[in-house]
Amino acid sequence: MIKTIKITFLLFIFFGSTAMGLHRFYTAIYQINYVAEKKMIQITTRIFADDLNDALKNQYHKNTFLGTEKETPEDIVLMKKYLSENFKLTVNGKPQDMNYLSNEVEDNVIICYLNIKDVSKINSLAIENSILIEIHPEQQNIIQFNNNGTKKSLLLSSETTKGMLK
Repeated sequence: MIKTIKITFLLFIFFGSTAMGLHRFYTAIYQINYVAEKKMIQITTRIFADDLNDALKNQYHKNTFLGTEKETPEDIVLMKKYLSENFKLTVNGKPQDMNYLSNEVEDNVIICYLNIKDVSKINSLAIENSILIEIHPEQQNIIQFNNNGTKKSLLLSSETTKGMLK
């Protein structure tokens, strides 16, 4: 119950600060849903655009303009590469490649849509998420997982970049 209250509070702060266009803390949200009838994992990420651009500059030594009118196809390629290198899922002990579908911008937040196909059942889900930690050691990545109505949460940070949901 306390964990749910903490996550709700963090979500409130996250979306409240998004509406103001600036933020003083570093949080990203990842919603992972398993859709049994489609045998698919659907993933939605919510990451502050300015932080993501800073991370891409730090990692690849190139200025990017994600979430702005100056955004280029090359910016998207670098973002996809960064996501695949820093956000990994292992389902039932097998590493999975995520398919990037699209993204959209809402205020200063980039929302990415990804999926993993051909997943018949989830017994365990290992998550590795080091997104933005190299530029913001205080970064927190909140994982929300819905497996056929069973909801679980995980908080990853610079101290703990890996976690397991069963």
